[in-house]
Amino acid sequence: MYRKTLTAILAAGLALSSGIPAEAGNHASNEQSDHALDNKVIKKIDSENMYQHIEVLSQQPREAGTDGEWQGVQYIKEQFESFGYKTEIQPFEFNKGFKRGTPSIILNGNDFAGDVHTFTGSINAEVEAPLVYVGLASEGEVGDEVAGKIALIERGEISFYDKIQNVLDKGAAGVIMFNREGTTGNQFGGIYEGQDIPAVAVTREAGLELVDRLATEEVIATVSVEGASYIKGTSHNVIAKKKPHPNKDNGQIVMVGAHHDSVSVGPGANDDASGVAAVLELARVMANTPTDTELRFATYGAEEKGLVGSYDYAYSLSDEEVQNIVGHFQLDMVGSRDAGELIMFTPNGEKNLVTDYGAAAGARVSETVPYGQLGRSDHVPFYERGIPAALFIHAPLEPWYHGPEDTIDKISKEKLQDVGEIVGAAVYQIARPDTPALEHANVAPGTVEYDFDDRPL
Repeated sequence: MYRKTLTAILAAGLALSSGIPAEAGNHASNEQSDHALDNKVIKKIDSENMYQHIEVLSQQPREAGTDGEWQGVQYIKEQFESFGYKTEIQPFEFNKGFKRGTPSIILNGNDFAGDVHTFTGSINAEVEAPLVYVGLASEGEVGDEVAGKIALIERGEISFYDKIQNVLDKGAAGVIMFNREGTTGNQFGGIYEGQDIPAVAVTREAGLELVDRLATEEVIATVSVEGASYIKGTSHNVIAKKKPHPNKDNGQIVMVGAHHDSVSVGPGANDDASGVAAVLELARVMANTPTDTELRFATYGAEEKGLVGSYDYAYSLSDEEVQNIVGHFQLDMVGSRDAGELIMFTPNGEKNLVTDYGAAAGARVSETVPYGQLGRSDHVPFYERGIPAALFIHAPLEPWYHGPEDTIDKISKEKLQDVGEIVGAAVYQIARPDTPALEHANVAPGTVEYDFDDRPL
């Protein structure tokens, strides 16, 4: 109810992306009012605090399910509680690793001589069927002839998911994939939930030999995977809540989130200790700021394992909570000196309430922020539940992404400050005590035009 009310109000004449001018007599006073109210928040934001959080969190990798992650979780919880938030650590299970079992290939009755590698997520099964080459397995390359057969696929150009799904849609019984041009080895491959098919990988040399062989003879292949299974681990989300004043509570909720886990090979200073640091700083600033809206600050685990923590949390929300959450601001990799400019990504590439408020806040306190289309982060599960959500990130990414050199010396305090001020101003615009009754109060943010940007991540 509350999100629909706020969205309807924006669409009815206060939409930030519409370019509809505000009434001439009110626009200047609105703008002055907005700047004054922004200052209540942004003057308190301090990049030094964020830098110190990053320094603590990036002392070691925080891979999901490890002691490094748990130490990070404890630190985040302690910080939230020190600001006065009701804080909860929520554990969840995830697939920490994959035991590949024993894969094998038989060709026309003879054991395959090369090395065979099980795809992560492959089911345990044995299938015998004719082998058919389908190139890169793009949608246009896979025909009905693959039905009931084992698909021989070249790696490259499109994702593993799309390749597997394209042959599955045509009824394939199994998959052998060989490596892309210019590569060696066969240690690759992954399939996703619901893609119930045995899948294995071989080297490029072995795959090309099979392609040549298929040009001269029929090959009956047996693909077998035995003993494959996921290894379970436990990760955690940290959720901090601040209720509004009981006499002003309008029932709406606004969320700000980041993921606290890192990859195993690096300390994750930018990815995503920087996002966590910004979340903590905004929580500190908002702790004693009057609002008529519930504030929820969250850090998610196992983002690097497939957005597991944010999915776990987003799908634990009741239907009433989903209706009352007016927006989710996701902060991921917001501090690298070597990355590009700030952008707001939505999964469907369309503007929403979060990007509207983000663009307007940027125009007031820094510069207008463009938007683009991208998933790949923790805004996705909230979008899937119908909650307006956007990812705030700098793009293109820095060269140190997902590597051991993602260290604190690469962090820009200026970028941290800029993101903190923009997101802080946007969140406060929603949560301050005179909203969402925008139709009864002279508090609408000034109209702003902001453009789609198709830059890559």
